[in-house]
Amino acid sequence: MPHDILLPCAAMVALTAFVWMRALYERIVEMRSRGITPQSLASSRETSRILKNTQSLDNFSNLFELPVLFYVLCLAMVATGMGTAGYVTAAWVFVALRAAHSLIHVTYNRVFHRFVAWMLGAAWLFAMWGSFVFELVTHRA
Repeated sequence: MPHDILLPCAAMVALTAFVWMRALYERIVEMRSRGITPQSLASSRETSRILKNTQSLDNFSNLFELPVLFYVLCLAMVATGMGTAGYVTAAWVFVALRAAHSLIHVTYNRVFHRFVAWMLGAAWLFAMWGSFVFELVTHRA
């Protein structure tokens, strides 16, 4: 069913919401413990300069980069009726790679491990896009 492709999208939204809640919690705890006033964090430059723990906040921002292309692809699949079982499985793989990236980023934050998860997710997403465009082009002929 073409609409099944929206389930991995919902999972990405859930991941984003979880990271947002973690970032919010960590920010409030750090601000209270260090006596940081909200106004002192009026810009992102100030936030990164003043706060010591920004991993979750950084990851939250990351979840609005590559995943935007994922959401667009899934909606395009729904619109064209091309959200096949293969694409749904591929979408779940992308979500798993993004979840691994987030888990690494908000916990021990080993840059090489995070990079591998990010790179695999990006390559996977671009392969999905390539496959989708190929199917669009070849089915029109």
